[in-house]
Amino acid sequence: MSRQSDPEATAGPDATVGPDAAAGPDALDGSDDQEGTDLVSDPQRPSDHVDSAPAPRERTDSGGAEVAQPKLGLVGYLRFFWRQLTSMRTALFLLMLLALAAIPGSLVPQRTADPNGVVQYKADHPALYPVLDKLQVFDTYTSVWFSAIYLLLFVSLIGCIVPRTKHHWQALRTRPPKTPVRLGRLAGFRSVPVDATSVTTAADGTDAATGLPSVDHAVTRAMALLKRSGYRVERFGDSVSAERGYLRETGNLVFHAALVGVLVAVGVGGGFGFTGQRLLVEGQTFSNSLVAYDSFNPGRWFRQSDLQGYNLKLDKFVTKYEETNLNALGQALDYDATVTTTTKSGVSKTQRLGVNDPVSIGGTNVYLLGNGYAMQVTVRDGKGNVAFKDVVPFLPQDANYTSVGVIKVPDAEPDQLGLQGFFYPTAQEMSTGAFRSAYPDTENPLLSLQVYTGDLGLDDGVPQSVYTLDTSGLKEIAGTRADAASVQLKPGQTKQLPDGAGSITFDGVKRYVSLDVHHDPSQLWVGGFALLSTLGLLTSLFVPRRRVWVKAVPRKGAEHGEYDLEYAGLARGEDPNLERAVADIAQRHMSDLGVRIPQ
Repeated sequence: MSRQSDPEATAGPDATVGPDAAAGPDALDGSDDQEGTDLVSDPQRPSDHVDSAPAPRERTDSGGAEVAQPKLGLVGYLRFFWRQLTSMRTALFLLMLLALAAIPGSLVPQRTADPNGVVQYKADHPALYPVLDKLQVFDTYTSVWFSAIYLLLFVSLIGCIVPRTKHHWQALRTRPPKTPVRLGRLAGFRSVPVDATSVTTAADGTDAATGLPSVDHAVTRAMALLKRSGYRVERFGDSVSAERGYLRETGNLVFHAALVGVLVAVGVGGGFGFTGQRLLVEGQTFSNSLVAYDSFNPGRWFRQSDLQGYNLKLDKFVTKYEETNLNALGQALDYDATVTTTTKSGVSKTQRLGVNDPVSIGGTNVYLLGNGYAMQVTVRDGKGNVAFKDVVPFLPQDANYTSVGVIKVPDAEPDQLGLQGFFYPTAQEMSTGAFRSAYPDTENPLLSLQVYTGDLGLDDGVPQSVYTLDTSGLKEIAGTRADAASVQLKPGQTKQLPDGAGSITFDGVKRYVSLDVHHDPSQLWVGGFALLSTLGLLTSLFVPRRRVWVKAVPRKGAEHGEYDLEYAGLARGEDPNLERAVADIAQRHMSDLGVRIPQ
């Protein structure tokens, strides 16, 4: 990802990769391997070359040599840190760190997705909650530390991509390198003699005097063959230099550019998106308006006009439980909700809403998060008037759906009523007299309530949770601390409340679902960039980068124009098929020329 990791970034566009990369293509003839060269007097050797004579060092008072180190200064340090930030290892480290930083978001509930879960976590872990809240764990994906890693990764990727793209563009426009002098040192080298004994058929371009394919014809046919094989070719005298595999670097750049695209799409899309939660009981209808949400988390640039009007009605919710395996008896196997959606234009459709199977409507995805039981009750006050008639959701507390809930009746007379208690889907009485739920389905439903009278504090202007009841200042008239026992009801039963406070009827049990409505305008962009990054990665992994040379070498002292055709290749990186590719090119070229390859 960094420019330092690219061999061609330092060697120049015409540099070769491999044994001859340091001294150019002519290095293979051994002309620079001169022993006894005067390292000091060589005018072509830089003064700081590794083979140069060491410069004299200043002596310290103790007689040792003092190492002179350059001072970087402010600009030098800034350049150093920038190069470290835009290096491959830093980008990979930040990518791994981002994945690790996202883990807390899956371990604890998030305010943007499950605000009720955060409230419940606070009640369950009163000592740990303040610490995690101060560390922004409940807002993981918008926290300072997660955002810092996200931005650093963004800068690192751009710092890698821009210079590499510039260098790659220059490399694409550069001619293939000159043919090395000695091909025998390269991979897949083979030499095929072209003489009267090897020519099997006459071909175009043969020499009239000797009957052999001319050198010019052999080189021209090699150029045509390599072009058909997808190589970029350049002729240098009686040789052809060819290279291919630039698509590998293109795929690499596309992969990293697509990662930047994913980051941008997620960041920008989050600003225009929103997430809302709604608890919906069977038979109820949800309208996609701001006031209809139980909680709503808009993006930075969200506008209320972005909400598209539609209705969603929960027709039925069914849970399938394990009934045959005693070790997993009562475990939920599947959730299945049937909903009816109605668009603003009046088009209705009945759809299935399941786990990981959202309903898409009005530019939003509606996800099924949780479920539970809701109590349908009717409360009459002390004067016999209906003071409350509604469906109240209870929150499940265990795997068998033992649920707790609160019923608040502020309109009761002469005193307001507050009821809190437990619901047991399959009630089973224990030896202590208390109840528990033995199965999550409603095989033996029982509702047990403690009853309080007094001022519920709803007129004080202070918001209250519908799932909790502040009993301070209230009088308990039925329950563990009262003379009367808790009120216990089965579906269809009506019982009178103590002290003439009224009566309560348990009309029945309904199921409810917890919905998460999510709008993300960047979904298509993220999906497109993800697909593009996958294609780029596959290209960078499976496209080999190689160079191939074909060279015609006249034989010394040959009287009838005999010559040898030499073939060799050079891989950039791992290329186990290079020798096979060179042999295949030689085979096809010889077949084209009508020359037999000696075995």
